[in-house]
Amino acid sequence: MIDRLQIVKQRFDEVSDLIIQPDVIADQKRWVALNKEYKDLKALAEKRDEYVNLMGNIAEAREIIADGSDAEMTEMARMQLDEAQSRLPELEEEIKFMLIPKDPEDAKNVMMEIRAGTGGDEASIFAGDLYRMYTKYCESRGWRTSVVDMNEGTSGGFKEIIFEVTGEDVYGTLKFEAGVHRVQRVPQTETQGRVHTSAATVMVLPEAEEFDVQIDPNDVRIDFFCSSGPGGQSVNTTKSAVRLTHIPTGLVAQCQDEKSQHKNKDKAFTVLRSRLYEMELAKKQAEDAAKRSSQVSSGDRSAKIRTYNYAQGRVTDHRIGLTLYDLGNIMNGDIQKIVEELQLVNNTEKLKETSEIF
Repeated sequence: MIDRLQIVKQRFDEVSDLIIQPDVIADQKRWVALNKEYKDLKALAEKRDEYVNLMGNIAEAREIIADGSDAEMTEMARMQLDEAQSRLPELEEEIKFMLIPKDPEDAKNVMMEIRAGTGGDEASIFAGDLYRMYTKYCESRGWRTSVVDMNEGTSGGFKEIIFEVTGEDVYGTLKFEAGVHRVQRVPQTETQGRVHTSAATVMVLPEAEEFDVQIDPNDVRIDFFCSSGPGGQSVNTTKSAVRLTHIPTGLVAQCQDEKSQHKNKDKAFTVLRSRLYEMELAKKQAEDAAKRSSQVSSGDRSAKIRTYNYAQGRVTDHRIGLTLYDLGNIMNGDIQKIVEELQLVNNTEKLKETSEIF
């Protein structure tokens, strides 16, 4: 492990020098990438220093014990050795997980899309519940959310809502939320008290920078139209809403959240870039999935991943067999336990694949 950590230290020193070079700073794409790498390597370099110090303490303590000429020093050395040896296995596990190759997408912001599926009005209401759950979770993480586009349901909730999430390591945290979410409960619209099953689809798209996806303006048809939605002076009065159609792929992105046509156009292009980027990412994930059978995936949007059962107050994630009887808090945004379990399973699988480096 020490050899592996030495390579990390050398690369950290190299990157530390590169990010202050004028030619690197002038190359925005390279500078952004190197800053992300610097941040990851810094945490590993600190763990490496702790590991080196710990191994040094163990060697020093063993030397004093072997000498045995000073009883008081020998006793202190035994205590130091016990303390260091109890910390060592835990530190090694931490380092092993940190050495797992990181998905370069994990640091990106995301566009989340929630669409009502089967279940009519109840599915729209459930889509609204999921939106509330995610915005509350994002708030607890200190992330910022911003609605890009929405289509409200007739009895509440949303037929579709698209929102942006910006913060630290957003995609790496939320990517496993992609898929079909199912709810089992008595709908507000049900008069006879029968339990219905409805569904909503969640998509999590890593937000693409301009240098990630190049879009030829000639390939995009731009339409302007009047905003629709709840109130506001600009609704149905000015053509501030923007719809983009990417002719080669048929992908459509629109935004009507902002009063400014220019701001709506910028947001719509962000969505379009993210969808084009996600198309390429989905191909790569499909190739990766063919190489290994992973329990958790961020690529299959048609897979039923989770059930929210209101009668029993439980939430079950079907990919890892996790059931929590804490539905109330989860729907209020407390999904951290689920997120951590999914990340743990994914990292454990990656650790098995990369175990030969240790």
